[in-house]
Amino acid sequence: MRLALPPLFAALRQSLHTGYGLRQLRGDLAAGLTVGVIAIPLAMALAIAVGVAPQHGLYTVLVAAPLIALCGGSRFNISGPTAAFVVILLPITQQYGVGGLLLCTLLAGLILIAMGLARVGRLIQFIPYPVTLGFTAGIGIVIATLQVKDLLGLQPAGQPHHYLEQVAALARALPGTHPGDALVALASLAVLLIWPRWVPKVPGHLVALLVGSLLGLALERAGLPVVTLGERFSYTLDGVAHPGIPPFLPTFAWPWQLPGADGEPLTLSFELIRQLLGPALAIAMLGAIESLLCAVVADGMTGSRHDPNAELIGQGVGNLVGPLFGGITATAAIARSAANVRAGASSPVAAVIHALVVLLAMLLLAPLFSYLPMAAMAALLVMVAWNMSEAPHVLHTLRIAPRHDVLVLLVCLTLTVLFDMVLAVGVGLLLATGLFVKRMSDLTDAAPLSREFRQLLGDLPPQTLAYAIRGPLFFGAAEKALSVLRRYNPEVKVVIVEISAVPILDMTALAGLENLLRDYHRQGIGLILVGPTPRVRLKLRRAGIRREPGQLAYVRTLPQARALALGWLQAAQP
Repeated sequence: MRLALPPLFAALRQSLHTGYGLRQLRGDLAAGLTVGVIAIPLAMALAIAVGVAPQHGLYTVLVAAPLIALCGGSRFNISGPTAAFVVILLPITQQYGVGGLLLCTLLAGLILIAMGLARVGRLIQFIPYPVTLGFTAGIGIVIATLQVKDLLGLQPAGQPHHYLEQVAALARALPGTHPGDALVALASLAVLLIWPRWVPKVPGHLVALLVGSLLGLALERAGLPVVTLGERFSYTLDGVAHPGIPPFLPTFAWPWQLPGADGEPLTLSFELIRQLLGPALAIAMLGAIESLLCAVVADGMTGSRHDPNAELIGQGVGNLVGPLFGGITATAAIARSAANVRAGASSPVAAVIHALVVLLAMLLLAPLFSYLPMAAMAALLVMVAWNMSEAPHVLHTLRIAPRHDVLVLLVCLTLTVLFDMVLAVGVGLLLATGLFVKRMSDLTDAAPLSREFRQLLGDLPPQTLAYAIRGPLFFGAAEKALSVLRRYNPEVKVVIVEISAVPILDMTALAGLENLLRDYHRQGIGLILVGPTPRVRLKLRRAGIRREPGQLAYVRTLPQARALALGWLQAAQP
């Protein structure tokens, strides 16, 4: 059997197949310029949020983003650093340094490629919505909390890893609030809130950063210090340290050659890979969920269709190659992809152009980035966290959703905030699955036939019982339903069971039915199954549960069951 592999360049081929000309190129140019301008500060801010220098976010856009767009399965996805990964990547950086983070991203890329080759892209849709909404809202809360330090210019003691410890450390550091940073943060947040309502066509975060930078310079002259990107980060060139980010292209380096948490290069070993495999799997799963969700959103805006397995392979290629040039984890970003569509994009060329815009900005404007206030960058991430959390939608869901879904949402949100997203998703999936099984088992029952069905059977002798089973017979409901069929008196010799409303049987149900038949055989009782669907009959036949005169029969209608039951009773008489 030949293995059908998802093709590379699926989205690019689709764009060319539908026709690509000058009009489409103009749309891609406009979209690439728009999204590129949006991506520059976000890439730097998100890199800072995960504990690495801001240029690593730009390197992600330069290398991973165009590779994902060209190799992936969505024509409109724009990939790069995203806020969803902050809660996963920051602990990795704290424990393993930038080298460990890049190695973990590389492993996640391999896992994503394997997922695409295994064609599991469609399985992502089975993750319950309350799970997704819960952990994204929790991530938003954590990201916003992490920005308090830079918003207020605080210097909390130590680097606590747990949320409650982080909140306690921030509370203890509050007396050390810097008025200059707080004023810049307040002004930036005000612009971010007000500007989009008045001038929606101009990205509000660019105006907020400009206002924050100008205010920061004014406050510096007035004697109120403001922490800037150039004061926090620097790079070394020819043995000389320079503030800000380097104005040149990234160079190739194996991740394990980069510093770990102790500042020394990592030592590549099986033990290190074993330790990073769990976080890499979490990165891959979240990247798959976010990228495919983004592709679905883009499809809804454009009427197109993406290839989920090809998109996973594209995401894997980008995250495999990106770390070799200093790029952190990349995935499709819903906000940037939506802006890409609204700006007129028609193909992955727009994503390539957006990467070129970031490249030019890094080469030409890197010295100016040094003047960006950290408080303004933090304000930008607070707005990203607010948008990501979808707080109004969460509150609406809590009001209207069934209690089971509300429970799943709250559990995922709480576990994401207090512990981590991996635990939250795992527990959320188990809880949602358990509650689903409970609901499905409640829909399955076995009871004596209703009056209208009894009329079809007519008068039956007391040696005959008639039941109906409704609903799926699976591990959560089979025992409850089949146990009803065991309640009979010694006079009973034939049991008729109407099963036309049983859509499926699983192995638990088949095993339970085999045990029931053995008990009936010892008691001399025959079983007649009425109206089984072709699928159910096939499963029974494959399980070896076949017709046997006087013991087991399948019939189509209740009158047929009546005639057969009377025949069996007559044959059993001495």
